Amino acid sequence: MKEESLFNNYEENNLQLNNRIVMAPMTRARADNKENVATELIAEYYAQRTTAGLIITEGTFVSEEGIGVINVPGIYTKQQIDGWKIVTTAVHEKGGKIFAQLWHTGAMSHPDLHEGRLPLAPSNYNPEQQAFTAEGFKPTVAPRPMTIEDINKTIEDFKQATLNAIEAGFDGVEIHAANGYLLQQFFSKNSNNRTDEYGQTIENRARILFEILDEIKKVADIKRVGVRLNPSLDGMMGIFIDDETIAVYDYIVTKLNEYDLAYLHLLEPFTDVTNNPNAVKEVAKYYRKLYEGTIIINKSFDKETAIKVIDAGDADLVSFGVPFIGNPDLVERFKTNQPLNKADDKTFYTPGEKGYTDYPFLNEE
Repeated sequence: MKEESLFNNYEENNLQLNNRIVMAPMTRARADNKENVATELIAEYYAQRTTAGLIITEGTFVSEEGIGVINVPGIYTKQQIDGWKIVTTAVHEKGGKIFAQLWHTGAMSHPDLHEGRLPLAPSNYNPEQQAFTAEGFKPTVAPRPMTIEDINKTIEDFKQATLNAIEAGFDGVEIHAANGYLLQQFFSKNSNNRTDEYGQTIENRARILFEILDEIKKVADIKRVGVRLNPSLDGMMGIFIDDETIAVYDYIVTKLNEYDLAYLHLLEPFTDVTNNPNAVKEVAKYYRKLYEGTIIINKSFDKETAIKVIDAGDADLVSFGVPFIGNPDLVERFKTNQPLNKADDKTFYTPGEKGYTDYPFLNEE
């Protein structure tokens, strides 16, 4: 294995990064204020991790309708834009690069988060999950199917959120179309039983993603936009693989070649799909053959497996989640083969600095 493949600069396909290590988007629920504004504490957290080649923020809600969990910063008000400016300034002052992940949770929400109103989703399919509310976890409900007007407004919300992110100083945005949230709910047959132009056929179920990208192209540089997909999600977050799943993602990934994106961010399977004939088993390897641009791959990588997937040519960059929680200096620890701090999962979503900004750097140990 060639260690330099992980630590060398990456300067291709609209990205100029200091290394191939990406901080993955992770909800941390620290915006515990009424306005859901990013704070100085959140800025410190991201600024600590600027040696990553690229930071992708936690999902940030594109609208009030998109909310699916408490204490997550949004990006649809002036206050929220100003809060994110504190974050991007802190990251840029340390030489880092940061994209905002734009998020709408769809059915993965609860009426408590919408003043009693039903969440919006493609269909009235209940994902049977748990939503994190001010009163703790509550089971999801059957959402209200989106009207065409709702869909058009959501497309506009993603477009405006992109403009807001640019105003806030982000280097780019990532469209969250993975992990069972709104856009993947459109893609999947089990969560989309629409009979209009957003349902039934593969092209129709994928339509909303491309309409979002087409609208963003009108107002922003598409080279500053990435897309995140989870093609082999099965039996989690209310999403199930079916006989058209591979065809849906073949269509989406191939069509994304028509857009000069910053990157495509893919996830390997969350569960064992070895015996499922309708599932892609090795996501990066499979979609490398279809996608012509930069691929980021994610899911439980360590230093050795990251180097291996890059050396094999299956991905250009590797994103790390939990290792970045416990190790703000993850890149240096990888470079010097130092042991990693263990992340405390009890503080993943709790307020305050404990388990957030208090993990030691190597020079503090």
